[in-house]
Amino acid sequence: MRSIIISGGLLSHGIPEFRLPRDILEKAIQKVLDLGIETKLGVEIGKDITLEELKEKYDAVLLCFGANISSKMHIEGEELEGVYGGNELLEYQNYPDFTGKTVLVIGGGNTAMDTARTVNKMGAKSVKVVYRRARAQMPAEDAEVEDAIEEGVEFLFQNNIVRIIGKDKVEEAECIKTELIKSDEGRDKPVNIEGSNYRIKADYIVMALGSKPNKEILEKLGLELNDWGYIKTNENYETSMQNVFSAGDLIR
Repeated sequence: MRSIIISGGLLSHGIPEFRLPRDILEKAIQKVLDLGIETKLGVEIGKDITLEELKEKYDAVLLCFGANISSKMHIEGEELEGVYGGNELLEYQNYPDFTGKTVLVIGGGNTAMDTARTVNKMGAKSVKVVYRRARAQMPAEDAEVEDAIEEGVEFLFQNNIVRIIGKDKVEEAECIKTELIKSDEGRDKPVNIEGSNYRIKADYIVMALGSKPNKEILEKLGLELNDWGYIKTNENYETSMQNVFSAGDLIR
């Protein structure tokens, strides 16, 4: 049985080099290749090859191409020029000129930390991370948060963004303070504090609130999805198609 992988993937073009040095990554990839695994690069499923063609050629197929479409907040002004998705910004590296600019990063995970640190290293005047919960609830690794703080990134904990303001491009963000309420789900729930709204000047806003799979690719696969739009699998990670499995961010 043979396998196909994409060497590096987002490890090589989505995670900044200051967090994952490329020489270390290359060594890890080479160890995998030394096992005798065949690779086919520059091949997009659903475009260059179909799932049916893979099933005919291989005994089993494992889909694990991730979920790298940035989630949106669906708030006023999100369509303005100067609003970016953190995942896309890191993956495609099509950065605007951040020199001397004020940038707000919305979110509290590792993508938010990677984005904030990257923008800060690119010469931004001010980088602020807006997170609606307290630091203790941040999903980002502590080391990543500490590194960001040491590098000059400012954190606005228990704050939420409710509106993006600007005529044609981003000019300001309207935020609101939050309080944490005990929840039966086990994690404190952030609730907006009425009347605590305020505005922040901003040149760019980066949404780093999580991600979802590429809907266009999923539709081409013809697999059953769950209520959240991820690939549905059973306890053995098998999808609705026999001998087709999925794992990682595609199923959660």
